[in-house]
Amino acid sequence: MSRTTVRKVVRSGRTTFKYAREVQPSPKLGEWIGPLTEIVESESKLPKRERRSTQRLFEELRGRGYDGAHDSVHRFVKEWREERARVPAQAFVPMSFAPGEAYQFDWSHETITLQGLPLMVKAAHMKLSHSRMPFVRTYFRETQELVFDAHDRAFAFYGGACRRGIYDNMKTAVEAIFIGKARQYNRRFLQMCSHHLIEPVACTPASGWEKGQVENQVGNLRDQLFRPKPRVSSLDELNGWLEDQCIAYAKRTKHPEFKDRTIWEVFEEERPSLMERRAPFDGFVEKAVRATTTCLITADHNRYSVDARAAGRMVLVRSYAERLVVLLDEVVVANHLRSFKRDQVIYDPWHYLPVLLKKPGALRNGAPFKDWGLPPALAQVRQRLKHHPDADRQFVKVLGGVLDHGLDAVEAACAEALSAGIANGDVILAVLARQRQPPPVPSITTPHALRLKIEPVADCGRYDSLRKVA
Repeated sequence: MSRTTVRKVVRSGRTTFKYAREVQPSPKLGEWIGPLTEIVESESKLPKRERRSTQRLFEELRGRGYDGAHDSVHRFVKEWREERARVPAQAFVPMSFAPGEAYQFDWSHETITLQGLPLMVKAAHMKLSHSRMPFVRTYFRETQELVFDAHDRAFAFYGGACRRGIYDNMKTAVEAIFIGKARQYNRRFLQMCSHHLIEPVACTPASGWEKGQVENQVGNLRDQLFRPKPRVSSLDELNGWLEDQCIAYAKRTKHPEFKDRTIWEVFEEERPSLMERRAPFDGFVEKAVRATTTCLITADHNRYSVDARAAGRMVLVRSYAERLVVLLDEVVVANHLRSFKRDQVIYDPWHYLPVLLKKPGALRNGAPFKDWGLPPALAQVRQRLKHHPDADRQFVKVLGGVLDHGLDAVEAACAEALSAGIANGDVILAVLARQRQPPPVPSITTPHALRLKIEPVADCGRYDSLRKVA
């Protein structure tokens, strides 16, 4: 053994020594440290499983012209990551909420199988901050009217509302972010909060931990409810199942703070502290558009028919979660079930009836009248009239009676005409006119004192007896 080593051991009292190079020369990697650092920093924000290995990083640099060894790249990346790991972890303060004080709201994107096809849907998540009671409902979009509907459904599910709502800075709620907690909220969103007596609170941008409960719920319930992908025939079916699963999850899961009780038991205790649920908010988003001369308006990438009186005029389109209502001078001129597909044309043939009365020839090839679901008697009359030389005009004449008499009256008149074996426009209109005739005036009741003791008999034979006497 070297005398120098023995001297070092004796003088220091140590028995082992480890050599560590103070400066690692990098003659080949030197000019590539900048680009490599940028790559490693950008990938440090990704999940660990999505980061590239040092071998892949070495290949990346080789493709850019690096002619050094893999060891240099591996050594640099390892030291960089170890140095980064020594940075103190971010610290947080545990939160505590009183019963009925607050809830947290957020959206997530989930994949389901709808009618045999994969589909990405938007899931609205709400969580009561005290009891941790979850609520999940899915939609095709995450637009503002669907935010309103999600709140109404959640408060109906909970049986009440909290005094404060915690949100991120979603565009459907926040229009501008100022310094600190100051926000400019959307006017309709504030109306919804005022209706339910809620104080909205927006988180700091990119600070998801401020509503960490609902952020965790998104991940936890994704495993519980959306893996494997639910197979459903409609969103209504899925949403009914999700409500049942939320209750089942709450009944079997222990509360993270009150470990001797389940989430459901704590929620039952919190119910009396919730504010009384008010009537549903009239949650629509309104937009002014012009109806075309073909009685169509454009809304949400689709076209919908409106009453003929609105053709060429400005109307108000109110988009609800499930319906689309069109108003002209505060009068409803269309009410359609909403379609979440694109480039669809949704007709209501009755909207075109005033136009059809002037142009009966449009009945044959008019797009709104194809596959028209008429009541049974009207459909049978149309079928009977097909061989009539003036079939379209005759049937349009019958349809015109709907404007004056109503659909039920016209249907009854068609049924009466068919029972008599007659399918003719004039006959059906005559039946309608007879139905509108006022009932006969009741005869005057004769007092008992004025009644004849011997009622006259209509007998023409008495005149013959007079002639014989003569």
